[in-house]
Amino acid sequence: MYAGDHNPPHFHILSPDFEIKVEIASLDTIAGDASLRDIREALEWAEDHRAELSLKWIELNEAE
Repeated sequence: MYAGDHNPPHFHILSPDFEIKVEIASLDTIAGDASLRDIREALEWAEDHRAELSLKWIELNEAE
């Protein structure tokens, strides 16, 4: 996740083989391409930590 990033609220999954952006609310891929097998562990973690991801997005991107 990057400060000053664009909406919708999202996070990045980086790998030597791919880079994707995942929307926090839906956990849908919004940019990039990777197989579900490749990103499954990260998405499982994100599902369990969605509230923290949302709060971090607000902290980094919506604070005055």
